[in-house]
Amino acid sequence: MTKMLSFLKPYRIAITVALLLMLTELTVELLQPFLISKIIDDGITQQNLSVVMQWGGVLIGCSLLAFLSGIINSFYASHVSQSFGFDVREKLYEKVQSFSFANFNLFPTSSLITRLTNDVTQIQNTVFMSLRIMLRSPLLVVGGVIMSLFIHVKLALLLVVCVPVLLVFLLWAMKKAGRLFRTVQEKLDTVNSVIQENLAGMKLIKAFLRKNHEVKRFTASSRQLKDRTMSVLRFTELTAPIVLLLMNVCIMVILWFGSVEVEAGGASVGQVVAIVNYATRMTAALSMFTMIIMNFSRAKASSSRITEVLDTEGDLVDGTDSEGSARISEGRVVFESVSFRYPETDTPTLHNLSFEVLPGETVAILGATGAGKTSLFQLIPRLYDANEGTISIDHTDIRQMRMERLRQQIGYVPQEALLFTGTVRENIAWGKEDASMEEIVEAAKRAQIHETILKFPNQYNSVIGQKGVNLSGGQRQRLSIARALVRKPKIVLLDDSTSALDAKTEAKLLHALKEYPCTLMMITQKMTTALAADTILLLEDGKLLAKGTHDQLWEHSPLYRRIYHSQFGEETHSHA
Repeated sequence: MTKMLSFLKPYRIAITVALLLMLTELTVELLQPFLISKIIDDGITQQNLSVVMQWGGVLIGCSLLAFLSGIINSFYASHVSQSFGFDVREKLYEKVQSFSFANFNLFPTSSLITRLTNDVTQIQNTVFMSLRIMLRSPLLVVGGVIMSLFIHVKLALLLVVCVPVLLVFLLWAMKKAGRLFRTVQEKLDTVNSVIQENLAGMKLIKAFLRKNHEVKRFTASSRQLKDRTMSVLRFTELTAPIVLLLMNVCIMVILWFGSVEVEAGGASVGQVVAIVNYATRMTAALSMFTMIIMNFSRAKASSSRITEVLDTEGDLVDGTDSEGSARISEGRVVFESVSFRYPETDTPTLHNLSFEVLPGETVAILGATGAGKTSLFQLIPRLYDANEGTISIDHTDIRQMRMERLRQQIGYVPQEALLFTGTVRENIAWGKEDASMEEIVEAAKRAQIHETILKFPNQYNSVIGQKGVNLSGGQRQRLSIARALVRKPKIVLLDDSTSALDAKTEAKLLHALKEYPCTLMMITQKMTTALAADTILLLEDGKLLAKGTHDQLWEHSPLYRRIYHSQFGEETHSHA
């Protein structure tokens, strides 16, 4: 909770005003029973109308003051809570954006969504209620006991004995509820995970007629959330009847002893009425603790989940090179004895890789699924760091380069062509924020998508659906390539990014990229693509089996010949 409270520091003045207004309301509420006792003892019992009017006027004036204080307090409480929620959500999202791929392995996407939305809202609501009503309850209880002691010590001692017992019970209930509500949030994570998977895979669900199965899966996770939430609410709601029972017993005892004291002349009717009034108000305040327990417990659970994300340290240490020394001018890439394994796994993905890619060279990377091709690519822009060995670009270790500058100079096209909701122009310019229209068109032409865009209803202003749902696979791939090329990188990484293209379009694309002044590295499963490369790297089980031209690999690599024959047949043999 300490880290969450730090987000309230910029709003100290507004919080102070809200608390002062809340204390004004509280003061009036604590004075009201005292004023009523004065009206009874000095006015009604003495049949003195002027005293009744005098204290009655004070009572009405205080009530109006409390009314105005409450309205203004609500305004300031809303301002603080909404601003607080905005700041926490922004900081949390900023932290998530800074995560490496290894960090993302610690938190499922559904859990991050819950933390960014539901958890922040829980704390935000608690901040509002704390400034509006929550602090009034404990202060009203404490103030009620003090005022009761001031009015009549003997009768107030009954409250002095009863109230601490109830407070200890309520604090215990709050602590237990906090643990229970954390499990509720975890069940909510599970529900969000099922929803996310289903929405992402809706086409597959319909194609395989798995609607009923997925409905049952969602119902099961939703039922677990419902059952866990109900059990927690049952526990928290149980506190209210216990509080009411004990406080009502206390009030009955006060009335009993109060009547005895009145008959004996040890107390006035007004004093008894005032203490009963305080006890009644304290009963309402303590009953409100059920809501307070629920809100604070949820806020505590949500706070720990948010803090867990904010306290996560990135596993990638940024470089410290100056901008000039971090500039990629040639595009030479060198792997020296590089080995890599994913976090939380013991099996290495890449074993002792060593090779050099010359400036302006086109390199194709071949290998079966699981050979480590994508993992190799992810090491170059430092999406992960190698466990052993060194990767250098233009004779500079990439760990010495600032990650922002390194990635700005690399055009990376991942295996999945992911587009964003927006126009064609916006999706291409996503690769370079300040890209001009001329640069966007040039990138589209090199990616062989310009002519296709011109056929769209609004051309470059045509809107793309979520994830490019209204485009074909080949169109999505070419737009992703254009997005990478618009930044004019010195190194371009294509992770099987031409798989959906026909042979003619792919040939045009590769020819355009050959003329582009960059080092091009391509992961591919197609031998036709590999044959267009200057050099071919052959991977198997994370090891570099062979490197060379088509003729060199044909001569020395049986695996390469098997891959070639599997695509072209036994009788053919083409030279690059």
